[in-house]
Amino acid sequence: MNVAQLFVKCLETEEVEYVFGVPGEENAHFMMALEDSSIPFILTRHEQGAAFMADVYGRLTGRASVCLGTLGPGATNLMTGVADANMDRAPMVVVTGQADSRRQHKESHQNMDVVRMFQPVTKWASPIINPENIPEVVRKAFKLAETEKPGACHIELAEDIASQSTSNVPIPRRRLRRAVPDDKIVDQAMDLIRQAKRPVILAGNGAIRKRASKQLREFAEATSIGVINTFMGKGAVSRHAPYSLFTIGLQAKDLVACAVDAADLVITLGYDLVEYHPRLWNHGSHKKIVHIDFLPAEVDEDYRVDVEVIGDLAHTLWMLNERVKGNPLQFNGHQHQTIREEMLGEFARHKDDETVGIIRPQKVLWDVREALGPHDILLSDVGAHKMWVARYYQCDEPNTCFISNGFCSMGFALPGAIAAKMVFPEHRVLAICGDGGFLMNVQEMETAKRLGTNIVAMVWEDGGYGLISWKQDNQFNRHTNLSFGNPDFVKLAESFGWEGVRVESAAELAPALDKAFRADSPVLIVIPIDYRENSLLTERLGTIACPI
Repeated sequence: MNVAQLFVKCLETEEVEYVFGVPGEENAHFMMALEDSSIPFILTRHEQGAAFMADVYGRLTGRASVCLGTLGPGATNLMTGVADANMDRAPMVVVTGQADSRRQHKESHQNMDVVRMFQPVTKWASPIINPENIPEVVRKAFKLAETEKPGACHIELAEDIASQSTSNVPIPRRRLRRAVPDDKIVDQAMDLIRQAKRPVILAGNGAIRKRASKQLREFAEATSIGVINTFMGKGAVSRHAPYSLFTIGLQAKDLVACAVDAADLVITLGYDLVEYHPRLWNHGSHKKIVHIDFLPAEVDEDYRVDVEVIGDLAHTLWMLNERVKGNPLQFNGHQHQTIREEMLGEFARHKDDETVGIIRPQKVLWDVREALGPHDILLSDVGAHKMWVARYYQCDEPNTCFISNGFCSMGFALPGAIAAKMVFPEHRVLAICGDGGFLMNVQEMETAKRLGTNIVAMVWEDGGYGLISWKQDNQFNRHTNLSFGNPDFVKLAESFGWEGVRVESAAELAPALDKAFRADSPVLIVIPIDYRENSLLTERLGTIACPI
């Protein structure tokens, strides 16, 4: 066989289900080998869309998916989606073509150092230098991509090397058991927890691993310690649980932040500093912290850890649960219950809104939550709507609300929703986008239609970059010119073979959602959003009086 065929056999051995991408001349041998394999190639309309699809596939399955681009502009187009996956902890393997190795040393057509470009945004990046190294390189890429913390790895395959002959064979895939912490350090963490008067749990991205979520729920149930999740930790505990204190991360004072303010101990679980910096909740480093994660804590002035428990998160929580069973521990959850009740009131404040013309974000998210079941999936793009989704949309299960909050890339939600529907075709999948972010990867509407993935996309239309104006207004009391024009979104949807619906009043939204999820095609729902609520929320958050 040739090298490209061996490469694809290695992907089959890794149990790859899809390769997403846009091919080019320099990976033609790879594409021919893929055509003859068991792995479907998902042709996208832009490499960035391919990377976002692989990103979400990895988050949902825990297994690395593959995205593909050619050399030069194909590789650079992948960069944003790859960086997003890497910083948001999604396992991914990126494959790019490259110029013939006989011309890489000199100025030549589309030739650039792609491996060096990917190194800052991946866990590992390597070219194929020797054809016999293919099995090692592929196995290493997948192993590193899927090992905690998950991320992206990059492999470059030059055009002439892909066509060379080889008789090598793939290296078998092996499941790894993660290392577990020592009993002594878990005892130290447990001692600190028992000494606390008002502990609180901050659950991050690592806590949504399914086994970790199960053990976390048992621990919170047994101890009555309140659990706050970051944007990317949604669903770590159920929104209905009495110990659930919902989401933190708006970078402004909120009711949930009151629980952290009042805490004398913060137990961080799978917490990533990239999405919610500790200076926002521990400025001056005055709180005791128990850090429980797969990797050691980042060094930060405002994140001085007292006990650091490193190892498999689910197993660590199991060890804590065993200690609680042997010596029961119960905290008074009454004060946390006050916060929870006030937040539930916040969620329901505008549920019966009947406004016409422009619709409040709170009403939209109440109806969305009512329309989606516990296992259905919402993906939020990046923009002002992300802040509303974070605060007002709460979850029952892990991996049912995806917010890009490490790298925070616009254009993520539409292609991501396509991948989510491919993984779980029986679930309802909704992408919520701003009119700015939606148009960044609007071309993937054709991909959704071609693949028969009947997703629903919702555009919050305000004719500008709403999050930027919101933040500029907060800082400078004015904002720069951030307005733009939009197409007729309903006609745009129809031109791609989608159904298009424009909702003109709050009362129309719930019926429109119900009809959209029953449709036999993808559906685009356009909502004129009332972003006057942005400044009103800022004012309210600025005057919140903590109930504890």
